[in-house]
Amino acid sequence: MANTTARLEVRQARPSDVSGIAALIRRAYADLPAYTYGEIRGQMNNYPEGCFVAKLDGKVVGYCASMRLGSVALRPHSWDEITGNGFGSRHNPTGEWLYGYEMCVDPKVRGTRIGRRLYEERRALAERLDLTGITFGGRLPNLSRHWRKVEGPQDYVDQVVAGKLHDPVLRFQLANGFEPIGILEKYLPEDKKSKSFAAHMVWRNPFVDRDQPTKFRLPRDVESVRVATCQLQARQVKDYEEFMRGIEYFVDVAADYDADFILFPELFTLPLLSFADQELSPSEAIEVLSNYTPKIRKALSKMALEYNINIIGGSHPTRMEDGDIHNVAYVCLRDGSVHEQEKIHPTPNEDYWWNIKGGDSIDAIQTDCGPIGVLICYDSEFPELARRLVDEGARIIFVPFCTDSRQGYMRVRYCAQARAIENQCFVVMSGNVGNLPNVGNMDIQYAQSCILTPCDFPFARDGIAAEATENVETLTISDVNLADLSWARAEGTVRNLADRRFDLYQIEWAGKVGKPLEDKVGQNDEAAGGQPLGPRSPGGG
Repeated sequence: MANTTARLEVRQARPSDVSGIAALIRRAYADLPAYTYGEIRGQMNNYPEGCFVAKLDGKVVGYCASMRLGSVALRPHSWDEITGNGFGSRHNPTGEWLYGYEMCVDPKVRGTRIGRRLYEERRALAERLDLTGITFGGRLPNLSRHWRKVEGPQDYVDQVVAGKLHDPVLRFQLANGFEPIGILEKYLPEDKKSKSFAAHMVWRNPFVDRDQPTKFRLPRDVESVRVATCQLQARQVKDYEEFMRGIEYFVDVAADYDADFILFPELFTLPLLSFADQELSPSEAIEVLSNYTPKIRKALSKMALEYNINIIGGSHPTRMEDGDIHNVAYVCLRDGSVHEQEKIHPTPNEDYWWNIKGGDSIDAIQTDCGPIGVLICYDSEFPELARRLVDEGARIIFVPFCTDSRQGYMRVRYCAQARAIENQCFVVMSGNVGNLPNVGNMDIQYAQSCILTPCDFPFARDGIAAEATENVETLTISDVNLADLSWARAEGTVRNLADRRFDLYQIEWAGKVGKPLEDKVGQNDEAAGGQPLGPRSPGGG
């Protein structure tokens, strides 16, 4: 008889599973809000070892997400508070408890013990790490049905435990060795069937001596990544080919130094306007630049593949399908893939002179060195965006910028340093220098590109890993240790990510905006307050 392949696979979740997991959540929990792709990516990036999938005949039919926590896991909490708004961003690599915050099985395959297999993966992980145990908030889906028959959620749990009432979820958890230790109020407000209550469930590891305190330490590992930031001189070129030869030169040099990433400045393609017959109006200039988009994208992707380096292509004005012009960073990875990150907040000058519109979404980008984020210039001055990227797992944020004055540069620089500190991540900045006399958008430029770090003992004394000389074309290269970020977040002098007060405040993302064009124009005009001061420059920062 012929051999057959296994139909069921249970393993650690991978980025390629994200779309399948999202579809599973929608099928299984039609009465609850679905996860965004960013939230699922964040769960995996923040603690990949704690996320598992079950695939049957190639289709995702089960998913569970877990993270490590300290004693906070046993205190009263809500789901949003404990999970960092669903991203799993409160994972503590030194925590003694494994906290499960998602368990989902396709309704069509229930009865095939998918849930039990996922629980076994969690239990095996806790035992392998010598954790004290596993805890979570369990749904009570039959509570609303029996609400008039019980004296409250605790009485309901007691009666289910005694076998007097039936609850499929709680019964399943009891059968898997968990015991209730209390009730979590307002755990998941959207869970109407459970009336927002949850049973606080615990499984204690029988192989751990609980009479002795458990203290885990995070080893000071090395996870080195080499980053290069190109401070690019604006110069007149005779044609497109000459411009690209200049870009390729810096890619070649960075690759010779074995850099993993090279970052170019915002609007680094403006020199393509220098060989025009006459100075163009802002609208004409943007139209000319946007025509180069396919060639720029293809050339950067080709270089990334051939030079084996990840290229963050600063930003380039791009005409979108709806006719609007957006300021877009093309992230070309050395595996041949191309990602786009639009600038979310156009400056008043970009809006007034060039009619550039803001993008609608921001997400971390998966690379071979882990997830990264891109904030184009002015976007770095809005802390919510960086927090979103870090919640999704980004450990390096790249900030291409274009500023005409020192004041503008310092706005971006100070905010980028703040983002590095408050998110305990690395921030890489790259700007333009020099001028192009016949290009109205580049009268003067000011930049001092740099690689910034958090301010704590594992990092550079002043929070600066490397820094270019101001207003000089150069390539600045530095190694950064991503493992230092993990250590600082778990055992640093301050722990900004872990110490956020989710019980007091949180950021709610509206998802992709779909407002009519008229609404967007009105908002931008009001924000700009009429014609901005200064020349027709980006006015960055």
